[in-house]
Amino acid sequence: MANDNGKRFVVAIDGPSGAGKSTVARGVAEALGYMVLDTGAMYRAVAFSAKKRGIATASINELTEMAASLDIRFVGDPQTPRLMVDGCDITDFIRTPEIGNLASAISAFEGVRKVLVEQQRRIGASGGIVTEGRDQTTVVFPDAKVKVFLDASAEERARRRYEELVEKGQDITYEDILAQQIERDERDSTRTHSPLRVAEGAVVIDSDKLSAEQVIERILELCK
Repeated sequence: MANDNGKRFVVAIDGPSGAGKSTVARGVAEALGYMVLDTGAMYRAVAFSAKKRGIATASINELTEMAASLDIRFVGDPQTPRLMVDGCDITDFIRTPEIGNLASAISAFEGVRKVLVEQQRRIGASGGIVTEGRDQTTVVFPDAKVKVFLDASAEERARRRYEELVEKGQDITYEDILAQQIERDERDSTRTHSPLRVAEGAVVIDSDKLSAEQVIERILELCK
């Protein structure tokens, strides 16, 4: 799908952790024939690398330098790409609560954000992407043709995350997930740099009572 000038455009989706952004972005991208840009995965890549190298989350300068030095790439299927860092596939190691919390803490640092925002804009410069994260509609692609804020209650998001992790065999309780969700929401929405908020012109979709397919249909309608 292209705009009036024949150029493929950017679909930007923001929202809190667990709102279903990744699933919806993949569905929209598949329908449009676009690439998925999972920006949250990029912050998780930085968090994973910091943990692996023993860099503390308080070492802001060291984290920023490390983020700038990482070779982060998405390869393979455009809708379900694998995440490569310095030539290693880390896709299966970044979706843990620990890495998620580290990524949330690291994403508050202006230096790290500048490094990754620059990379995200370069990837999306030619259009043809569905990008999702927490600052895609407000900071990275404020002029995107389609801007969506995908929301859901903390309880519903925690339920979805709990079922996902249990299915993967992780030993965790719903109450722990909900507590982490609330803590992360507070951190993401109150950070100094690029806090999570609804962008001007963004369409808010509450997915509490919607299936992923219904949310995808609504976004595809916005793309017409």
